[in-house]
Amino acid sequence: MHSRASQNRLSGSSFGSRISALLLAMFATMATVYVAGRLWQDAENRVYLIEELDKRNGQGQSAISVDETLKLINCREQQKKLSELEMDLAAARQEGFVPKRLSKNDGIHSKKKILGVIGIITTFGRKKNRDAIRKAWMPTGAAVEKLADEKGIIVRFVIGRSANRGDSLDREIDNENSHTNDFIILDGQVEAPEEHPKKMKSFFVHAVENWDAEFYAKVNDDVYVNIDALGAMLTSHLDKPRVYIGCMKSGEVFSEPSHKWYEPEWWKFGDKKSYFRHASGEMYVMSRALAQFIWINKSILRTYAHDDVSAGSWFIGLDVKYIDEGKFCCTSSSSGAICAAV
Repeated sequence: MHSRASQNRLSGSSFGSRISALLLAMFATMATVYVAGRLWQDAENRVYLIEELDKRNGQGQSAISVDETLKLINCREQQKKLSELEMDLAAARQEGFVPKRLSKNDGIHSKKKILGVIGIITTFGRKKNRDAIRKAWMPTGAAVEKLADEKGIIVRFVIGRSANRGDSLDREIDNENSHTNDFIILDGQVEAPEEHPKKMKSFFVHAVENWDAEFYAKVNDDVYVNIDALGAMLTSHLDKPRVYIGCMKSGEVFSEPSHKWYEPEWWKFGDKKSYFRHASGEMYVMSRALAQFIWINKSILRTYAHDDVSAGSWFIGLDVKYIDEGKFCCTSSSSGAICAAV
């Protein structure tokens, strides 16, 4: 009995070993098939990439490295981005320099169609000028929104930040704005006389990004504006897609560093040292397409010593309608003037 039981145990153990060996062999076979399949798939992919590279290079048999594979993939991505940019450019040309994504802009500040955005360029220490403008022609409080709703005109003071960020100058503007809520504060723009042309460009960029208006205007903070007359005049030019309106002038380019109106880039204006025709900096207006042209090309547009010269330089090579509007000659006393300098 004892020997028979021992034989049974031995035979059972032998049987279990055979089953284990069989299962192990099956798993090994499956693993081999799986690895072989992956290697075959990788080989096919490798052959495909080699063929693609050969087609591009016009070569015969060649090996392809990991770096070359990554370059091929990156090339496809760059081609896709280039196609998207070409589509944007085509849309911009068709719509007057305007990409389609801008035409869909419903405005951050207002859903109502806006006739014009007026930026009053101001600086530190000019609160008396700002208060005088608020009393004379710029609405305050609830009247600001009423002007936008009824006449489609937005008016804001425009200022940058102190070179010593957060100092008393910045705090004074922040405090004033907390009471009036009528500032565009350009956080990325240093407030300094030599930065004035760049500040003007930053204003137009900010205005385009925040309001979808028909026109954009720049005004100095010592100029009074007849809002009703301005609105009527702008409405009369709605049929012009690219219009530049102002008191057109040209003048001498000063090359002496000691002169008040010194132009560091004087040599670019030829031997006669005369500026090209441009709108006087006291007040000028441009249509939506031109303001959006500035927004699109903000990183490559050159600024000169004066903001009015800078703006005029950007439009020289464009298909733009110049309007020499006498009513924008703020220092003159012509009848029906839209602006008056004080």
